[in-house]
Amino acid sequence: MTKIAVIGMGAMGSAVARTLLCSGAEIVTHLEGRSAQTRERATASGIKDADLKALLASDIIMSIVPPSQALAVAEQIGRLARAEKSVGVFIDCNAVSPETVAKVADAFDQSGTIVLDGCIIGGPPEPGKYGPRLYVSGAAGQVVPVLVEYGLDARLIDSGLGAASGLKMSYAGINKGLIGLATTMLLAAAKSGADRALMSELAESQPQLLAKLSTSIPDMYPKAYRWVAEMEEIAAFLGANAPGARVFDGMAAVFQKMAVDNSGEQGLAASLSEMLAMGSPEGSINRYDALSNGNFDAGSNGLGAVPNASQR
Repeated sequence: MTKIAVIGMGAMGSAVARTLLCSGAEIVTHLEGRSAQTRERATASGIKDADLKALLASDIIMSIVPPSQALAVAEQIGRLARAEKSVGVFIDCNAVSPETVAKVADAFDQSGTIVLDGCIIGGPPEPGKYGPRLYVSGAAGQVVPVLVEYGLDARLIDSGLGAASGLKMSYAGINKGLIGLATTMLLAAAKSGADRALMSELAESQPQLLAKLSTSIPDMYPKAYRWVAEMEEIAAFLGANAPGARVFDGMAAVFQKMAVDNSGEQGLAASLSEMLAMGSPEGSINRYDALSNGNFDAGSNGLGAVPNASQR
């Protein structure tokens, strides 16, 4: 039986660990200092708690933590691996740049550990549902089939360290960058009083985009705090002198603002959700409603004022 350690018992880490466990792998994790909710999540999944040294006895260690913690985790495990002369496989599965992955590899220098670059695209695995995909690059030819055997949709990128993390940065830049951009412009429309008109236009000319945003923006609210560091990693991936890097520094600020909102009064989230509801089939408005509240009868005095989200 293959022994796999999964570091990070968040929604993704615990679901990946549960999938591996249900497929016959022995799964361990490290819960010292973690919240009661995290401990309960691991216990409910049947995942064993172990000290850090015990994790080194695993055939594979998978790090699935927030991007801001990825390097610290690698450095901690790397120090132990050198001290214990441990030889195993460490897969960094986090949303970090190729530059950060290089630092992760350096953390295991002279330890004998094989460091692989991984990225997860898609939501946490659920029984009977498709996804997510785990892409792995580096010397992963013998590791990927093991992960597939134990229930993961693991895919080899036949390239060195940096390829999988580069994929993650590129994909997240498009996907989450779009969410950040849409969040910014929806709030700007509400501030200027153009919210109803914008939602009407999106419903008419961009229904597929609106449908995506109607689920992805609310789904972002509790996750925004994690996306801050991810946007910063994307900016680093692009390079300090790349014009696009400034875009993602801006996206980091957008998600930081949403994270603060989510932990406080949630006023921004309420405005966004109200706007998105306008574009739903139940709350849809046509272009005439958006411009005049439908007031086109013979006694109309013309276009009446349209209340914006902040006024309702």
